[in-house]
Amino acid sequence: MTVQDYNSRLSDPASRKMGTFSYLPEMTPDQIRKQVEWIVKHGWNPAIEHTEPAYATSNYWYMWQLPMFGETDVEAIMAELAACHAANPGNHVRLLGYNNFTQSQGANMVVYRGAPV
Repeated sequence: MTVQDYNSRLSDPASRKMGTFSYLPEMTPDQIRKQVEWIVKHGWNPAIEHTEPAYATSNYWYMWQLPMFGETDVEAIMAELAACHAANPGNHVRLLGYNNFTQSQGANMVVYRGAPV
């Protein structure tokens, strides 16, 4: 088996990756919806964050409103993802799923990518 090096470097902003899903092609709206459905199905609380591509490796991302505690309406979550992306078209937008049982992030994925700097 051969292991592939993705050549992600801090010196090359276009090569930077943001977790497992960032190595895959951008998600379609249907794929994003399936991730939202999965988070809701497991009873996790969705949240949305965004940041400029230049700061994507930082620990601090801007929170889009408050986490959507108890939200089970997939359409409402999808609408908030779209609203965040529309308000910040050049930013990365990520979807989080907070797991109440483990008190941690159970899901964290970039669903909209901003243009590389």
